[in-house]
Amino acid sequence: MTNTADTPAASSTTTRRVVVAEDEAIIRLDIVEMLTEAGYDVVGQAGDGEQAVALAEEHKPDLVVMDIKMPVLDGISAAERIAKARIAPVVLLTAFSQAELVERARDAGAMAYVVKPFTSADLLPAVEIAVSRYQQIMALEDEVADLADRFETRKLVDRAKSKLQTQFGMTEPEAFRWIQKTSMDKRLTMREVATTVISAGDDRG
Repeated sequence: MTNTADTPAASSTTTRRVVVAEDEAIIRLDIVEMLTEAGYDVVGQAGDGEQAVALAEEHKPDLVVMDIKMPVLDGISAAERIAKARIAPVVLLTAFSQAELVERARDAGAMAYVVKPFTSADLLPAVEIAVSRYQQIMALEDEVADLADRFETRKLVDRAKSKLQTQFGMTEPEAFRWIQKTSMDKRLTMREVATTVISAGDDRG
């Protein structure tokens, strides 16, 4: 029997604030209940994409959980607006899992993608992954101003994280925090730290 208490929840030190957007009221209530039971604070609920963007702009939440198929403005378009404004990471929900939709969601800036029907065991890890990835991207973008350099830096950091995970059994967030802390301790950029990690791994063969 699954113990819901074992499900990954919001940070123990800070409660994550969430906006939930879903045009079907029953499903929206289910999502709100899942998040609330896991310790998240649902600060706004929307029934369409336009309202979701407005609530995100108003509340500046830590996360937006949003359905793709919605009236007025669809979830992918809403996610794109939220991502461009650098407001919060977006987790998109859909009953469809076609590759084209996944690509559109990724291109719009969505941090995670959950296919219906889902349980809290599906939703909550996706939520935490989305928040973690978003924090990493924001940290990298704050460090690198140029768009081309930013993309290259992100690729190098991803490679370095992968090496750290493989060699030292770190989780992805732990690997990123290690790179971030090392860059601060040694007064290097995260790109320089990532390059050193990759080179060291290559030297060891």
